[in-house]
Amino acid sequence: MRRLTLPLLSASYLSLALILALSLWRNGGGWGAGVAGLVGMLALCFTFHGLIGRALETEGLRKELEQIRLAHRIMITQMERLDARVTEVVSTVADDAVRRNEELSGEVHMLEDLVQRMSQRLEERMSAPAVHASGRAPHQTRQSAALLETVRAALADNRVDLYLQPIVGLPQRRTVFYESFSRLRDETGRIMMPAEYLSVAEPEGLVTSIDNLLLFRCVQIVRRLAKTDRKVGIFCNISTASLADETFFPQFLDLLAANRDLAGALIFELGQAAFDARGAVEARNMGKLADLGFRFSLDKVVDLDIDFQDLARSDVKFLKVGAQFLLEQLTDTDEGLVLKSIPDLAAQDFSSLTRRYGVEIIVEKVEAERQIVDILELDIAYGQGHLFGEPRAIRDQVLAETDPPADFMRTSMGGPGRRRAGARG
Repeated sequence: MRRLTLPLLSASYLSLALILALSLWRNGGGWGAGVAGLVGMLALCFTFHGLIGRALETEGLRKELEQIRLAHRIMITQMERLDARVTEVVSTVADDAVRRNEELSGEVHMLEDLVQRMSQRLEERMSAPAVHASGRAPHQTRQSAALLETVRAALADNRVDLYLQPIVGLPQRRTVFYESFSRLRDETGRIMMPAEYLSVAEPEGLVTSIDNLLLFRCVQIVRRLAKTDRKVGIFCNISTASLADETFFPQFLDLLAANRDLAGALIFELGQAAFDARGAVEARNMGKLADLGFRFSLDKVVDLDIDFQDLARSDVKFLKVGAQFLLEQLTDTDEGLVLKSIPDLAAQDFSSLTRRYGVEIIVEKVEAERQIVDILELDIAYGQGHLFGEPRAIRDQVLAETDPPADFMRTSMGGPGRRRAGARG
């Protein structure tokens, strides 16, 4: 368009100059006046054209400058908003970091207390004279001391593994829960089963300390696993000794209170005999856990004639019954199939009875397909056992993220520079 405009304007200026020159020539001015008029008119037109062009160019520059100023103001506004957002994010991150550091500090102090108390008990027991060995032979005492030292070293070096076994919904067999098992490893990597180390730890009064430490560690790992899938619950064993521990339990309760979001992912499990024998302290502390939203499960069931009202009051939501034990309870009568422990109740109505009190049955130790047929006839919703999956160790990197510093553990458990039990940093 500009290429066409310039020739048209030039033609217009030339036409005006020619008209002026012709007018002067025809009015008697002669050729000189005509040429002078032509040149003068052309000079005037192009001068005027230059002025108009500069004015238009100036106006264009002014508009562009105004647009630049507007863009600059918009950019400053956006930068101010971004700065405010960054400041808010930094403040939030800083607050979260402070809160997280406080939580970790509390957990480290709790772990320090547990380890130091166990270390002190170990030293006291292992330094005791042989006459305190309750009649055991010297070589048995030495073996027990060596095994206790192996347990101490395993805990000091964080050789504690967490195994998970699936609990499936029936009949679909989809995993809905896991049960956790803690295992210790010696320095060669050999897995130490509880039956092995408890045989010496229990007589020496160390079971409570070990239970507390493993329970604390289990909660740490469950918290880590729950970040990826909060829909799957994990059963974690808790002993009545831990519930009654006046030093451990208040700290443990504070830890769970700070992690109430785990209530849907963590179910505490204890044996039927331990539940029935619990005292006022244990019952009260179970109530405190229930107030935080945590649920309970009973395993090692040996009697199906249960006070379900008591279970409901104690927030027991699951009842684990061994498959072989349950099937051995089935008896044919003239009234149909019943359970030996509850002869006046039809066997297929047992699960309905428990559900009325908010309790679901989990049949554990299911080993064979032939057991499934009878279990399904009893309308039981959950199953556990090697048939559905064996316990498997969780990933090493997940365990590593819950480990306290190795040098801290070695120091607390009696390594170089260990502080005395009861000392605090």
